[in-house]
Amino acid sequence: MKTIHEPARQIPIRAEVDVLVVGGGPSGIMAAQAASGENVKVMLLESRGFLGGNLTIGLPILGYLNRQGKQIIQGLPQNLIDRLKACGGASEHKPCKNHMSLTIINSEAVKDVALEIMEEKGVEVLMYVFVAGVLRDGNQVKGVIIESKAGREAILAKTVIDCTGDGDVAAKAGVTMHKGNAEGGMQPPTLMYQMRGVEMQKLRDAIVLHPEVYDMDVMPPEQFKEGMFITVGLRTQIKEAQAKGINIPVARTILITGLKDDEIWVNMTRVNGVDSTLPESYTYGEITARKQMQEVTRYLQEFVPGFEHAHVEKVAPFMGIRESRVMEGRYVLTAEDILACRRFPDAIAVGGYPVDIHHAKGGDCTMYFCPEDYDIPYRCLLPKDINNLLVAGRCSSMNHEAMASTRVMSTCMALGEAAGRAARIALRTGVQPADVDVDVLRDELKQTGAYLG
Repeated sequence: MKTIHEPARQIPIRAEVDVLVVGGGPSGIMAAQAASGENVKVMLLESRGFLGGNLTIGLPILGYLNRQGKQIIQGLPQNLIDRLKACGGASEHKPCKNHMSLTIINSEAVKDVALEIMEEKGVEVLMYVFVAGVLRDGNQVKGVIIESKAGREAILAKTVIDCTGDGDVAAKAGVTMHKGNAEGGMQPPTLMYQMRGVEMQKLRDAIVLHPEVYDMDVMPPEQFKEGMFITVGLRTQIKEAQAKGINIPVARTILITGLKDDEIWVNMTRVNGVDSTLPESYTYGEITARKQMQEVTRYLQEFVPGFEHAHVEKVAPFMGIRESRVMEGRYVLTAEDILACRRFPDAIAVGGYPVDIHHAKGGDCTMYFCPEDYDIPYRCLLPKDINNLLVAGRCSSMNHEAMASTRVMSTCMALGEAAGRAARIALRTGVQPADVDVDVLRDELKQTGAYLG
């Protein structure tokens, strides 16, 4: 690759804060509000023009409940649901055999509520900025360099929390990162889209009354009689469509009810080989997924009862990324930890979603179920060699298989809350986040409503 020389220049300092949260997705909005209070100056950076990240792309929130139906995600993540419910923007947590639980949310309501919370908590929000560099001095991160239409600027911070999903800050700080499985294969992303005009009762009747035709993999037909649902199945219909020349990129029909009676969100585009840390790869994924939408929509209208007169109403603003960079932290959570329901003395969150691996090649996925739930230790948020950087969300320290469980939004929100509270406790006690007394952190989490087992 050819290179050019960029001359050195003076970069203005835009702000100096106590806690800088980078990324305004599920983990970021939790981290920012948890870090606020006690006169702590918190700033939240976001590259898009709204907050919420994957909460805004039509996905339901999975995993608030464990396999026994017990609620294991509480605290600030539950507070968000309560506020959304108050404005008609969220459902109850419905148990689901495949996904532990299903919580439907209104993506536009999320954007409004997230901003309201930031304003109430005194968090300064800055949108339309990208982190272009990290200011590191030994085992400390002194801040970040941002890039926007205003040019390059620096933001200095005592503590930085990376909630970018892709581990952008950690990677630029020199933290060891990994991508994918042993061969580097990552779970493929999906571009969600909404269809309206679905005859929901017709779809329900087909699944409930004719399960031998409209199969649902492992989910019992009774689950579809009433209320919200996710379909995972109809493999025969996909094969029939493919035999007639319709190009379907997945092996199963994944449909999610919305908050309106005729609303379905389609989770069926899939672009293998996409790396969201490379713009050319991400661009290819977006373009390809939009082409796939046309084929999937044709399939639904011709082969799935209730979709005969349905139409595409809305497309998510960006692809949902399942996997990219993941940090190698002070502890790396494994699938063995998850499937053994392992407990840790420094647990700061509990997860219960299965190990759900969408194959890097082909169109299927594999699920391994945790019998109950498992702990996530504080060390998974801590890079090995930097003491004032926390990494929360799907880029926290997990191996490829474990991340297939922790990547869901409910768990990411719990990790974000823990990171934010740890940052504030560190400031209050005059230590680095890496040296926070975990018992104090755990006590505060429990006292403020989080569930730790």
